[in-house]
Amino acid sequence: MSSNRPADTLGFLFHDVARMMRWEFDRRAGELGLTRAQWQVLACLLRLEGAQQKELADLMDITPITLTGLLDRLERDGWVERRADPADRRAKRVYLTDKVEPVTKSVRKIGVKVCCQALDGLDEAEQTQLTHLLLRIRSNLCGRDKSENEVGGN
Repeated sequence: MSSNRPADTLGFLFHDVARMMRWEFDRRAGELGLTRAQWQVLACLLRLEGAQQKELADLMDITPITLTGLLDRLERDGWVERRADPADRRAKRVYLTDKVEPVTKSVRKIGVKVCCQALDGLDEAEQTQLTHLLLRIRSNLCGRDKSENEVGGN
């Protein structure tokens, strides 16, 4: 990018697009009665059900005390349950309840609609290229293939 305007920098654009997609998701999902933070907990548990609370907080990049408050509300409302960890009596593992499954389908539909809105006007090849580029950027930032990305390393 050749523009020096802060709003056109790569980092700002990544942040702004992600923010706008979250806002649009929140707008569409508001009728389901959960906050974005609560949805993030449920989404992480869909990928890693039975995670320890500390592991879940690390995955979400939030403090354990913040997660505890979210889990308290989710447990009170019947979305999750905490169980003792059989391997560590000090730890709790978090599980989804049956209440989550029917709502998950609605959330996935909303997610698809938001992605379609965001990608409107991009053809299939452009969408594929964008996905591959973002995966490569993520990989670079995760430190994978570090030897290929080092200065002077060809």
